[in-house]
Amino acid sequence: MGNDERLIAFYRGEGHDHKGRRLEDIWALPSFWLEHTHDYIQWLFPIPEMGRFNAFAPLLTPEVQMAFEKEALLRQRQQQSLDVMLNFFGLECDERFISAQSDLSIQTHIWLKAGGHNHLRITRIIRSLALCHQPELARAFQQAVIDIGTQHGIVSDKSLSYWRCAL
Repeated sequence: MGNDERLIAFYRGEGHDHKGRRLEDIWALPSFWLEHTHDYIQWLFPIPEMGRFNAFAPLLTPEVQMAFEKEALLRQRQQQSLDVMLNFFGLECDERFISAQSDLSIQTHIWLKAGGHNHLRITRIIRSLALCHQPELARAFQQAVIDIGTQHGIVSDKSLSYWRCAL
């Protein structure tokens, strides 16, 4: 099976990633695992470029983009992946509006700092959503992290700039 087919099968719930994990398995994992494991985000939010942390992840090709455009199921399942990551970041989505959960805090939500790998994840998520034919969600997520990052005054200007340019 080629990389295109592997990624599409993974998102349809018919396949697994390079470590045998199904999409539903990743959705069920705790925040500690999501924070300390670095080879799943490329499967949940593919982009056309190879990442530094997972050489086994398939790339977002024009064929995969076309599948996301044609199949509502793929977009719905990516939205569920976004919900998992929003919860991890202390955010929530209500009818395409993304906001902070009531318990969002600098102490418990590690992305609320000057930089770090979660800022790279955020950039990837924004890009992937847009490239996978979910531009409204991409913009909503982008706006939320920029607004919240700015309000807390901790996120670096460099990260905010990457997020602004991710679309």
